[in-house]
Amino acid sequence: MGKIWGKRFSVLLLSLLFIMGCQSADDNSEEGANAEEENDHNHEVEVGDAPEKVNINGVSDHYHTGDLIKLTAELEEDSEFDHWHWYIRDSSSDEWEAVPELDDTKFFGDAETDGQQIIAVLFNDNHEPYAQSEVIEVVIDDHGHGHSHAHDEESEQIYNGYFEDEQVEDRTLGDWEGDWQSVYPLHQNGTLDEVYAHKAEESDDMTEEEYKDYYETGYVTDVNRIVINGNEVTFFEGEEEQTGEYQYDGYEILNYEAGNRGVRFIFKLDEESEGLPTYIQFSDHSIFPTDSGHFHLYWGDDRQALLEEVEHWPTYYPSEMSEEDIVHEMIAH
Repeated sequence: MGKIWGKRFSVLLLSLLFIMGCQSADDNSEEGANAEEENDHNHEVEVGDAPEKVNINGVSDHYHTGDLIKLTAELEEDSEFDHWHWYIRDSSSDEWEAVPELDDTKFFGDAETDGQQIIAVLFNDNHEPYAQSEVIEVVIDDHGHGHSHAHDEESEQIYNGYFEDEQVEDRTLGDWEGDWQSVYPLHQNGTLDEVYAHKAEESDDMTEEEYKDYYETGYVTDVNRIVINGNEVTFFEGEEEQTGEYQYDGYEILNYEAGNRGVRFIFKLDEESEGLPTYIQFSDHSIFPTDSGHFHLYWGDDRQALLEEVEHWPTYYPSEMSEEDIVHEMIAH
């Protein structure tokens, strides 16, 4: 009886070991497949791997340092494939690198490197290049603000609020001309939750919920749209709209508790009108003339009181940008 039980136990043990081995092999196979797929997404792309059948829309003749680059890829023919990747490199001598988070026809990035190259590639279901665009080259012209690698670092410092007083220059309303939408509705409907989750992952400062509370205070506003044309600024609040003409009233440099600084570019209402703020103050992380990609706006009748406001900053992006576009831009920024 003991011998029979011993044999049965041995057979059972061998069976269990066999099953465990198969499961391990399956797991390793699955992990290998996942790794292979991930590698497919990050593989190097050589220009010429696929025919140039993709047009790129939205390319500007030139950009200013820090401008938003917004591009759209459009395939010249109908296709069932929708697996896109965007690649960038600082020069033709560098390797192409995939841009994280951008996996559709939209590209968002900041103009920081003169001569940077961008390419869009559409892949088939086997993760093989099906079609690609021509190489897009970014031209940066700061109109007298010389550009170099050192200038790239300087621009980043300026964006983060570290600059010298003499670097600040006057600006006109033309830097903010256009049709702008408030991001507060996107905050309310949960569209920006993805952004807050990303911020929480990248930082130990706040949780996702804490970020959401922070931006609730910052973004809240009833002015859902602003249109700027010349010196005219039109505020849209629900179905109502009011337009006033504003003149430049100088800038103010602010010192923050964190040690960095900011600049408010101020405009004053030309003729007093009921329902319109006497002052509007722009902040967009730039300190000299350049087209703005988004901005924070402060408005009211007390110039000094507005300068002391640092917790409530309604924020506006171009109205032509979709919700998805804005999320992409916020995460990529």
